[in-house]
Amino acid sequence: MARQTGVLHFAGMTQRQKKEVARPGETVALPALVHTSHQTAVLAPDFGSAPALCLRAAYSYPQVKRLDFGKITPQTVDFFKSVVGEAAVVTDQDDLLFYNEDQMRKYRGQSSLCVKPKTTQQVSEIVKYCHEHRLALVPQGGNTGLVGGSVPVFDEIVLSLSGMNKIRSFDHTSGILKADAGVILENADNFLAENGYIFPLDLGAKGSCHIGGNVAANAGGLRLLRYGSLHGSVLGLEVVLPDGTVYDSMNALRKDNTGYDLKQLFIGSEGTLGVITGVSILCPARPKAVNIAFLGLESYEAVQSTFKRARAELCEVLSAFEFMDRQSQWQAKRFLKTPHPLAQDDPDVDVPEYPFYVLIETSGSCKEHDDAKLETFLESIMEDGTVADGVVSQDESQLRTLWTWREGISEASNMDGGVYKYDVSLPLPVMYDLIEVLRARLDEHGLRSLSDASKPVVDVVGYGHIGDGNVHVNVVVREYNKTVEKCLEPYVYQWISDHHGSISAEHGLGFQKKNYIGYSKSAVEIALMKDIKSKFDPQGIMNPYKYL
Repeated sequence: MARQTGVLHFAGMTQRQKKEVARPGETVALPALVHTSHQTAVLAPDFGSAPALCLRAAYSYPQVKRLDFGKITPQTVDFFKSVVGEAAVVTDQDDLLFYNEDQMRKYRGQSSLCVKPKTTQQVSEIVKYCHEHRLALVPQGGNTGLVGGSVPVFDEIVLSLSGMNKIRSFDHTSGILKADAGVILENADNFLAENGYIFPLDLGAKGSCHIGGNVAANAGGLRLLRYGSLHGSVLGLEVVLPDGTVYDSMNALRKDNTGYDLKQLFIGSEGTLGVITGVSILCPARPKAVNIAFLGLESYEAVQSTFKRARAELCEVLSAFEFMDRQSQWQAKRFLKTPHPLAQDDPDVDVPEYPFYVLIETSGSCKEHDDAKLETFLESIMEDGTVADGVVSQDESQLRTLWTWREGISEASNMDGGVYKYDVSLPLPVMYDLIEVLRARLDEHGLRSLSDASKPVVDVVGYGHIGDGNVHVNVVVREYNKTVEKCLEPYVYQWISDHHGSISAEHGLGFQKKNYIGYSKSAVEIALMKDIKSKFDPQGIMNPYKYL
């Protein structure tokens, strides 16, 4: 990787200055929960209160009681087998664990039935039956969500879209892809790559998440700066409504100004208004030249200045601008176990002592043009001291390596025992203040220490998408702890509201944040959302206990 040290320098390095920087509602009722601090919880069946639980430690959840939905009977199972076949109906308790438990291992439902249809017609028959018998169901994609939105709370039927995994069509001229909702994001992108196009969304979970789930959650990801949100990319949807009716707007039109744009209601609805079964999406041409610069900076103000100048000077080729604090890089270092990009020549340094790091990606159609623009930009910000150090990728392998230091943070944050994740939007000037405020608050309560194992919190790390004002706050803990949770919530949501932010930038509301929506939405907005939910799903069978 080419090195930047004060001036553009593609071979070797010069002495660089180093600065010493210190390293970094209601109450819960869990049914028959037995735990030890680092062991798996044991849950006795009890439908009287919420079965959601956190593994490895006791946790606090809103009090929830099972609503008056129908119960699964042998006749229910037989009917679903007649629709999808016996092999596509899961009733074994061990096999059901994957569908009952979320990725973070915080929430576990008690569903005794998972159905895996392969066609929209099968989904329609399943949902119609549930409607007629008032059976609650949870649409589930790759189950990679982070707010408990894709797993049951009680005994809801899991409707897995994993069997709907076909590419329906692709227009090589317009770049419009039509596909089943259960197509894995990485598979869709690989298909498009073979045809010279790119999926307008990229996530760390791309190897598991489904494009239908991405749309249902309105996922943001790493390409939003360049390609915008799914509200702009999605051209049409196929959705099975709560009564089994199929809403089909799988058109390939970029312009259709006839009436309400109903598909927008389902983008970000988290399975509460219907089951997305098909997606029509506009995909851009795949860039032929991609560069990555990985930079070290001395302050958050320098991060903002670098972003402002990158937008102006890199403009049409700027495709990603990610920031990371030193604490997040320290977490990633423990997970990746490889030399840090800015410490390749100093094996004694785990992570260089810059408080902030930035990853800039450019992508375009002409390598010489893009290289020249990036080189000019880097020379400028290095010479005036905005950036202290940096490297530039020289090939595809180095490009992927640099991305791992951003994408590996999330998984690395789980290494100590657990993590409280807050995915929020804030105005750029105050975005990093939230991390500093939370560190100070946890210190005031005597809860945080890097070295003292008796303290429940290891550290607070911050990273995210500067390009769209989205910061990921990871409170790394040795175990989930009620005292920590009470210290964090609702304080963190009130702080975000006071600073005109959103409590969820891209992960959604799910089960975790449903009771806090009032910190981001007005009473009028919430009432309108409830009216829409009631109109589409008057029985409330679609993904209950979530969202609203």
